[in-house]
Amino acid sequence: MDWKNNQSESHKKIIVLGGDGFCGWPTSLHLSNVGHDVTIIDNLSRRNIDNELEAESLTPIQPMGTRLQAWEEVSGKKIRFCNIDIADEYEKLLQVINEEQPDVIVHFAEQRAAPYSMKSPQHKRYTVNNNINATHNVLCAIVESGRDIHLVHLGTMGVYGYGTAGMKIPEGYLNVEVKTEQGERIEQEILYPTNPGSIYHMTKSQDQLLFFYYNKNDNVRITDLHQGIVWGTNTKETKLDDRLINRFDYDGDYGTVLNRFLMQAAVGYPITVHGTGGQTRAFIHIQDTVRCIQLAIENPPARDERVMIFNQMTETHRVKDLAELVSEMTDGDIAYVTNPRKEAAENELHVENNLFLSKGLEPITLSNGLLQEVTDIAREYAYRADLSKIPATSTWTKEQKPGMPEQNTNETADDA
Repeated sequence: MDWKNNQSESHKKIIVLGGDGFCGWPTSLHLSNVGHDVTIIDNLSRRNIDNELEAESLTPIQPMGTRLQAWEEVSGKKIRFCNIDIADEYEKLLQVINEEQPDVIVHFAEQRAAPYSMKSPQHKRYTVNNNINATHNVLCAIVESGRDIHLVHLGTMGVYGYGTAGMKIPEGYLNVEVKTEQGERIEQEILYPTNPGSIYHMTKSQDQLLFFYYNKNDNVRITDLHQGIVWGTNTKETKLDDRLINRFDYDGDYGTVLNRFLMQAAVGYPITVHGTGGQTRAFIHIQDTVRCIQLAIENPPARDERVMIFNQMTETHRVKDLAELVSEMTDGDIAYVTNPRKEAAENELHVENNLFLSKGLEPITLSNGLLQEVTDIAREYAYRADLSKIPATSTWTKEQKPGMPEQNTNETADDA
């Protein structure tokens, strides 16, 4: 592959795929704010899903044109926007890459909700077609462009499932020893085995194999970020103007668990815990998400280096403990409801996150101040809430046919 030269390390040209979304929008603003030249590519599919589900963001997010104009007025910096479906419009994607000549592509452009991916056969097929085609098209376009582009991908801790095998989940790789037929013992390093719990998580597991191949075969530089559940809504940049406000999803398909709890308590709705609440999950604040993306961009792997994998999380909590914390803070009631997911009722979760800490991340952990900030936002926009959209209605298993054994349908917090 004939790589062309890139710009200096301090100022980069960055394309953010999915830059209109919950994580993509604040990341685009943050990268622009710290001095990078940012172009957003998005087909606005998340807004179309709002229309499908009839469940808008609790916060009133503005049209993309309004958002971009507001950012230019507030910051004096311009972010370009291209409306492209990268899963279906490969030539357009390649054209933008050739025109913009980016140093980095940040890839958020995947359907991100586990419950939504399990709603129906149609939603399963859409999630697979969109997510896997999007990732593969990006990799193909990077290779065809002939440029040395660093791909930073937002993955999920959910690719691993939620069992720990009595050890901390490592950052991507596992050292194993195999025994040959001749009795020789050989050490190998393999990708840590995945155990996806939904169609969404399965597509993220497939992403890992695509990255592994294109890194091995074409020397594409890739950083894969296995992120925990995001909480919070606004970042430093999105607070600068009401027109820049970020999404706040609270519905049963896209709302993330802690945000859902805080919103439910704020509007007087019972805090709904699925199953026992004994599930342990990894979490990260939205401000740390954008900071981690920046750190990944500033610390790229070498061209001949394997895919770099970070566990992008800052802490773990049991869902039940979070519900009790929110209940104490807001005097909200807790309701334990039927669990729509197929999974263990309880689990432990131990995760390594040393790489981001070594790069300078100073984690934001749960604090009453930040929890109160989310609650205040929920109360401010409570008039926009449709309480009928709060219950989780997407189920992992369908009604059993006569004579079929019952399946475990224990569920957990949203992994969106």
